[in-house]
Amino acid sequence: MSDNPFVGHWTYRSLLNDPDVNTAFNNLEFGRGTIEIVDGPMQLLTGTIGGPGWSLALKGSRAYGSPMQVRFQGTGVVGGEEWIYDYWGSLVPAWPNGVDQRPAIVGSVIRTIPHSGGSPGTVAPAGVVASFYAVRAD
Repeated sequence: MSDNPFVGHWTYRSLLNDPDVNTAFNNLEFGRGTIEIVDGPMQLLTGTIGGPGWSLALKGSRAYGSPMQVRFQGTGVVGGEEWIYDYWGSLVPAWPNGVDQRPAIVGSVIRTIPHSGGSPGTVAPAGVVASFYAVRAD
């Protein structure tokens, strides 16, 4: 068993930071997939993030504190072009009276460089920031 609480499989979802409370929840989706963080040397973080049709290698760091934090970059080639995303997150502390609380990471993600969008001829621009959460799946 690792002393690194981030090691394992996580279900990942990210949402656009739209302040309009009337925006339909389905219209807020930025991304979804799974994260696998593998055990490594103290303070280092490595693994993968991905979903159907995409996968990025993760490289970054973790830090002790209250709460514990992670910062990592996901890089890879998807559909023949480079993707780079940067992530920062905190491990949600356990609630003393929590019922069936699962470990979760909450944070922020930024698209670091542009890449093709979801529709032909569109561009997913650099600089878009979204919020994310990841829930331990194992």
